[in-house]
Amino acid sequence: MGPDSAPDPAVPWRKVLWERQPFPDNYVDQRFLEELRRNEGIRQYRYWSVVKEAGFVGQQLSCVAIFITLWLYMEQGRLSPETLLWTSLVCALLGYGLYQALTSQVEPGCGPRTRLADLQSATIFLSFTFGFSPVLKTLTESVSTDTVYAMSAMMLLAHLVSFPYAQPSPPGSLSLNAALFASVCLASRLPGALHTFAMLSCALLVFALWPCLLQRLRENAPCQFAGVCLGVCIVGVGGLGFQSPGGAVLLALALMSVTLLCPLLLVRLQRHKDNIQGPWDEAEIHEDLSRFLH
Repeated sequence: MGPDSAPDPAVPWRKVLWERQPFPDNYVDQRFLEELRRNEGIRQYRYWSVVKEAGFVGQQLSCVAIFITLWLYMEQGRLSPETLLWTSLVCALLGYGLYQALTSQVEPGCGPRTRLADLQSATIFLSFTFGFSPVLKTLTESVSTDTVYAMSAMMLLAHLVSFPYAQPSPPGSLSLNAALFASVCLASRLPGALHTFAMLSCALLVFALWPCLLQRLRENAPCQFAGVCLGVCIVGVGGLGFQSPGGAVLLALALMSVTLLCPLLLVRLQRHKDNIQGPWDEAEIHEDLSRFLH
C-alpha cells in the first residue's frame, strides 16, 4: 500500500473518516510507514531457562510412568498394598512438612487451624475412598480389559495435555479428574479392595498433592526444583526399565525431546519472528469505561 496521486497537492491529507477529501479512499501519504513497529514486546528466551521450565513437563511425564510402574508391580504381586500405603503415608507427611516450611517463608502466620482443616480433608477423603473401595473394585467388571486399558491411556493422555504447567497449584479440574478416572479404571483390575484403596491413595498423592509441592519449590527454591525434576525423571525411567526396557527407552527419548530438543527449537525459531504493528491495527480503547456500566 503506497501513496496515490492526489488531485490537489495544495490540500493536505488528513486521516479522518468524517470529512470529505479530494483523495481516493485508499490514499495514504509518505508518513504511513513511519509508524511501522516490528517485534514490539517480543520476549527473548534463554536456552537453559527454557530447559528448566520444561522440566515440569518432563517430570509430569515421569510421574505418570511411576504410577503405571507401581500399578504393574501390584498387578504382578511384587508390591503389597500395605507397603504402598505406608510408603505413601511417609511421603505425604514429609511432603506436607516441606510444604508448610516453604509456605511459612512466604506467608507467615500459618496457624494450627489450617493444619486441622488439612487433616480433616485428608481424613474425609481416605475414609470415603476406603469405604467405596469394594464398589470401585467391581466397577468395571462388565467392561473388557482392553477397553479399560484404552480408557486409562486416553485419560492419562488427557491429563498430560490439559495439565496447567504454568500454574499447577492447585491442579486443573480437567487434568485431575482425568488422572483419577484412569486411576479408578486401573485400580479396578487389581486383586482386592485393599489394592484398590492403596492405588487410589497413591494417585491422590502423585496427581493432586505432588504438583502443589513442586510449584512451591519452583517459586521459593529454583535450584532445588531443577534437581527434583531431574531426580523424578531418573526414577521414572529407571522404574519403568525393570518392567519394560523398550518403554523406558521411549520415555527417555520423550523426556529428551521435551526438555532439550523443544527448548532448542523455540530459541532458534525466535530469530524468525516478524510481527508488525502500525496504524492499520484495530483501535484500542484505553480509557476506563466502567462508569458507563452502572
